[in-house]
Amino acid sequence: MSTQIDLVKKGGTSIWLDDLSRDRLEVDDNHSLRHLIEHFSVAGVTTNPAIFQQAITKSKRYAADIESAKASQKTLTAEEIIRKLTVSDVKQACDLFEGIYDSSGGEDGRVSIEVDPRLAHDSVATVAEAEKLCNEIARPNLLIKIPATPSGLASITECIFRGISVNVTLIFSVSRYREVLDAYMSGLERRIAADLPLDTIRSVASFFVSRVDTLLDPILEKNSDEGVRQLAGKLALANAQIAYKTFLESTKSDRWQLISRSNGNLQRPLWASTGVKNPKYPPDHYVTPLIAPNSVNTMPENTLLSLSEFSKPVAGIESTFDQAATYLDRLHVAGIDLEYHLSELEQDGIAKFESSWNDLLDSIHD
Repeated sequence: MSTQIDLVKKGGTSIWLDDLSRDRLEVDDNHSLRHLIEHFSVAGVTTNPAIFQQAITKSKRYAADIESAKASQKTLTAEEIIRKLTVSDVKQACDLFEGIYDSSGGEDGRVSIEVDPRLAHDSVATVAEAEKLCNEIARPNLLIKIPATPSGLASITECIFRGISVNVTLIFSVSRYREVLDAYMSGLERRIAADLPLDTIRSVASFFVSRVDTLLDPILEKNSDEGVRQLAGKLALANAQIAYKTFLESTKSDRWQLISRSNGNLQRPLWASTGVKNPKYPPDHYVTPLIAPNSVNTMPENTLLSLSEFSKPVAGIESTFDQAATYLDRLHVAGIDLEYHLSELEQDGIAKFESSWNDLLDSIHD
């Protein structure tokens, strides 16, 4: 019997796990990465500073390496110790996904690691950090995560030009997503001009979903207009669905067609933050409506496991575009500035990742 996992895959959406830890890599149980690959069709992994902060501070499996690093004759900084731990985990995960990477022609089997979040507004330092991570991990299925800040956009173009595959993260608005698509294509166009190959370069654009409802639902629910209150739980999906429409339009552009003829690979939209925060919503609230060809959904384990327990019809995402536009128009008429709130989310996302990273560094000093 088909499950929702089967329908997600059939609809063209790859399933990636939004988590990584040494426990998942080394403990042979139902929560291990290997088990989730074999039984739940996990085809990639994303990480971020908050994920590593949780993994390293809550698992005893890092303690020996931390103490060994502290006792080393060569004094290591907290940053260097964290680098050794995270690089080691990502290397193991990349090796575990090698078969999927090969069988998918490089599309899946990907593992992401983020640059130091404190560099979000420093383009030059971000590119240097990206190159350093690539050299240390040295795996073809690695993706370097770079936030979609204004400085990050320049970093994305430069990294793509240098042949670094990128996971662009913390995208909340369609307007910023257009800039991300432009940054990716600009990097590929620079490679074409330099007579460099495009076929080995991959990229995903991580468009964040549930956080939009988490921020807007309380605002909507206080509105005096019943029609506005009814938008609760709908705007995050509408925002993402219009982003996918933007993706489709970009693939039909003359600009992309020229890149495609030079063997450029699509920058797939990746739906991030797809775990349900509001218990009123079904567990697949941010999964099933975003099933779409050439997309990825990275999700926490509890969302993944819930998809194995049911099966329900999937509507084509293109059938949602008109309704999504109507919802966003209604929000605008109500005088609620979506762009302002999405900018808030971007700033908050950067601050949270930086805070997690600083907490992790402090824990090494303890």
